[in-house]
Amino acid sequence: MAMKLPNPKQVIAPVYGKMIGFLPLIGTVFVADQMAKRYVEEDTRLASPTNEVHELEGNLALMRFHNPGMMLNMGRHKQNLVKLLSVSLTIVCVIVFILTFGRKGSKLLQAGLALLLGGAFSNTYDRMARGYVVDYVRFPKAPGKLKQVIFNIADFAIIIGSCMAVISEIGK
Repeated sequence: MAMKLPNPKQVIAPVYGKMIGFLPLIGTVFVADQMAKRYVEEDTRLASPTNEVHELEGNLALMRFHNPGMMLNMGRHKQNLVKLLSVSLTIVCVIVFILTFGRKGSKLLQAGLALLLGGAFSNTYDRMARGYVVDYVRFPKAPGKLKQVIFNIADFAIIIGSCMAVISEIGK
């Protein structure tokens, strides 16, 4: 007796329909980060890496930092490896994101992965197009070494999305 395979349209259509709902979140993170990066790149007050514009009573500093490496500027002397890792990890996240749509009760995981992907797409785009990631937000009054770290919107989306994904899996 031959095994009957399901119609691909019956399998793909529901998954595709669910996935479409998260595309605006991915796109919003990407576009917001790219717009902020463009603003920072064009702002003459931030022309020097030592220039900062302080906001919110000194709790937030805007600056321009070109990061050729990964998080915390790791790998800055191995840019090709950083690009390869960035593209590879982004592809893995896309695959995991797609595979979650076959699972029930994974909305928090999917939302977390959508945030993560928006950030990953933006930073990977920077690495490929510019050769570096534009970072621009620092918290001068943060505790310890955290005050030295410079972030961008994509980084926040990656951090928040990763936390959401972990929380969704712990709660099971």
